[in-house]
Amino acid sequence: MSLSAPPPPSPPTPRTIPVTVFVVALLVVAGVAIAVTAGYYETRPAAAPPGAVSITDDEGRPVAVPSDPARVVVLAPNILDTMFRLGLRSHVVAADCGTPAAGGLATDYNASQIALWNLTQPMCIETSPSVNVPQLLNFTPDLVLASTITSLSDVEEISTTYDIPVVILAPSTLGGIVVDVTLVGEIFNVAPAAEQLVGQLQAALGAAAATVANVTASGAALPTVLLTYYADAAAGPTPGYWTYGPNSFGQSLIEFLGGASIAASTPFPYVELSGAQVLDAQPWCVIYGTGFGVTLSTYQQGPEWSDLTAVQQGRAWAIDSNYLTEADPSMILVTVPTMVHLLNPGT
Repeated sequence: MSLSAPPPPSPPTPRTIPVTVFVVALLVVAGVAIAVTAGYYETRPAAAPPGAVSITDDEGRPVAVPSDPARVVVLAPNILDTMFRLGLRSHVVAADCGTPAAGGLATDYNASQIALWNLTQPMCIETSPSVNVPQLLNFTPDLVLASTITSLSDVEEISTTYDIPVVILAPSTLGGIVVDVTLVGEIFNVAPAAEQLVGQLQAALGAAAATVANVTASGAALPTVLLTYYADAAAGPTPGYWTYGPNSFGQSLIEFLGGASIAASTPFPYVELSGAQVLDAQPWCVIYGTGFGVTLSTYQQGPEWSDLTAVQQGRAWAIDSNYLTEADPSMILVTVPTMVHLLNPGT
């Protein structure tokens, strides 16, 4: 998900699984005309095709998908990460590009992702402020994989009007990422690859959980954290730092890694804390997202930044926004090991 300003994008409100429950579980385990394309989908039979796989997506929706679909449109960067890691990039015929006029692929993917995943501008589908459905139809997909960023009205149009199955993959916890890898493996009949990736994810999560357990057993106090993905300048009309509150993915990430969010008692899952609130909390560390035009300078212009003890003592650390805001395997394999050692020095 790209982070642009102002205002910063608000991630979708997720379903929440208590961290303690997750820890227990972890231990247990382009060329077709629009009119022609639209007509094709409107005349497709509503019945599930032979050999279809019946699955339940992250929104609890029952979906019948064709076994190992060959043409897939992916409308979320975190899902493309999973597809690539499972060796399914060749199935992806199109991907979301936010608002192409604002930069196309670069609005949702960083340069390394574009190169690694071999993404090209002809693959782009406009998804902001809504999905360009006629554009999507031109790719004649067998399946659409989306997150809750895609509106329900768009999902209904794609799935009901044109009879294209849409699977929503929107994990709200680290454990949900593991579950979705297994689900994608089932859809594309690549269970061995999914099992291997799940093993890697569980190993990374297990190592992090063990580190946190050892630190907790020592009686050390939980480090307080400001996890922010954008700052409004002190000179602006609404200065402050955008962060994650209760019932958000970011909150569960901090808790799992042995930290205590300074926004834990705020009333909303995605909130902007004023400079005074952050200064009063004096977090032990600040972890901030960069990329898509958001840099250290963005935060340095925020209110009271230089007055924060964490900044003065060198405990303000940047993490690529894609690794900080996208609920995907890379978050577990890259962000989790990084953050667990930042929050638990000496481990």
